[in-house]
Amino acid sequence: MKKIWNLFYNIIIIPALYVSLNLMGLFNAKVRKGLRGRKRIFENLVLDAVFLDKSKKLIWFHSSSLGEFEQAKPIIEELKKRKDINILVTFFSPSGYENSRRYPYADLVSYIPFDTVSKAENFLRIVKPDLAVIMRYDIWPNHIWEMKKASIPTFLVDATMKENSLRKIPLIKDFHVNLFKDITRILTVSDSDAKGFKEFGCSDKQLRVVGDTRFDRVHQKSLKARESRLIKDEFLQNKKVIVAGSTWSADEDVLLPAFVKLTKYVDNLILIIAPHEPTLLHIEQIENELYKYTGTIRFSHLHNYNDEKVIIVDSIGILMTLYSYADTAFIGGGFKYNVHNVLEAAVYGVPVLFGPKIENSQEAKELMRRGGGILVKNKKDIYRQLRILFRDESIRKSKAEISFKYVEKNLGATEKILDEIKRIV
Repeated sequence: MKKIWNLFYNIIIIPALYVSLNLMGLFNAKVRKGLRGRKRIFENLVLDAVFLDKSKKLIWFHSSSLGEFEQAKPIIEELKKRKDINILVTFFSPSGYENSRRYPYADLVSYIPFDTVSKAENFLRIVKPDLAVIMRYDIWPNHIWEMKKASIPTFLVDATMKENSLRKIPLIKDFHVNLFKDITRILTVSDSDAKGFKEFGCSDKQLRVVGDTRFDRVHQKSLKARESRLIKDEFLQNKKVIVAGSTWSADEDVLLPAFVKLTKYVDNLILIIAPHEPTLLHIEQIENELYKYTGTIRFSHLHNYNDEKVIIVDSIGILMTLYSYADTAFIGGGFKYNVHNVLEAAVYGVPVLFGPKIENSQEAKELMRRGGGILVKNKKDIYRQLRILFRDESIRKSKAEISFKYVEKNLGATEKILDEIKRIV
């Protein structure tokens, strides 16, 4: 059966995918960038590999994009501290590749080649990995099959299997049953994920529940963030701070009116808002929305701070640190497509509010179930919840402690994954 699926994949799926990507590249700049970046992939790898110490073992980490790579970083950085090894990092997406080209813990950074048999063979011949670690879900069949042929162990890490996964559709499932057999170890986030993989015939020998490295990563980043004081202490002294992160206009339509109303009843309240896309137009929209009601200042102008109630963040890359100032956090995305990362705020021990679209986030669901997270459905709801939190400090502190303990309890996945890697390398 495996040979039939192999033929089907290489005769039908791969040509169709190749044509589709090239057509998309005519209209989509991101896809076009990825196609261009792969044109000299093997020449670049050969040139870069010259500088590697061939006496060291090489571990290859593959991530689809930047978000998945964040989950790989705790593993890579601990490996580098403990072992004298080479690290190869690859990406499918241009955003992951472009933003990680200078990642200091990687010895090689590259796109993953397009998934044909010949390209997968050529890639493995050049880089000669001793172990491949695939983050989360970006599994390319020909690369898996060629590693199996070459006896290169393959790990799928931070693996999840949702109850409604499309991989469970009958024919697609049969394909994955044959594919998953060739993965050496599948290290899952939870017991339910391990159970999901067992439906595909994965053995107990293949599976181990280790948890999610996202918890380790946000904890690691929070320790560094606490050391960097982006805002002078006196600016926020005796203030009650809401930090709203990664917000879209749909989130702001709910949050901003609630905040304005809340300022009438809660003294010394301040909002730090970091839009998901801090374009000039978006920032001006927020300023215009609040102009009649309260003073605003852009983060880049904080040297002129004069007790404004709203700080609008007009830069990127600092949200994790900003959450450290929060008494309460609001995570954007829940009123648009999907809620963003709730752990980045929860790690600091604050109540976390978010909109109703949380199907993508097990963490948001679990935080809500435990009581550290609060789902809000409209502006009236968010106003009511914030009023409760700032009126009753015991409630706020109780929810804050739940958030912190939730993250703390789930630390340690990195160490378990390293134990598995040690058995191979």
